[in-house]
Amino acid sequence: MTYTEIAGFIFGIVGIWLTIKENVWCFPIGILNVTISFFLFREQQLYSDALQQVVYFILLGYGWYKWSRGITSNSLEITGMTTTWITVLTFVSIALAVVMGTIFDRYTDATLPYWDSSATAICFSAQFLVARKKIENWYLWIIANIMYIGIYLQKELYLYSILFLIYLILAFYGLYIWKKQESHQTNR
Repeated sequence: MTYTEIAGFIFGIVGIWLTIKENVWCFPIGILNVTISFFLFREQQLYSDALQQVVYFILLGYGWYKWSRGITSNSLEITGMTTTWITVLTFVSIALAVVMGTIFDRYTDATLPYWDSSATAICFSAQFLVARKKIENWYLWIIANIMYIGIYLQKELYLYSILFLIYLILAFYGLYIWKKQESHQTNR
């Protein structure tokens, strides 16, 4: 266990908690987390995860902008996705997972390239949905967190395995809270 892993653990939990609470500070805290995680994953030869942190950095910036445009972060309402959006996002995620997995398998010394790429593609979609306050983001986080627990156990990143177990619990909690909030918005 390194200081990098510990710092990523702490900022990760705080960032998710702030996301559940719809607090715009989830984005700068998230940026700190992904910066730390980038270096950890690169060192562990989890190149899809390292690439994921770069994309997260961009998506977190987008989310910060999107949530900050109004008077409060709550000015952007929680909504669900259309069937068309679900279909497009599913297709893009699968295609991205296959392409990244193939590239990392053939051209790098990546470990678990297809599992890592699949979880990464799901996370890209989930983070995009967080920025747009789509309720389905939590379902994707649940799937990805389960995958990452296995990946990090395999890589002996035990603190990150615990972190993703906590993320999994928080994803279920976030889904509950956001569904409640979405219901409240509908009843106004």
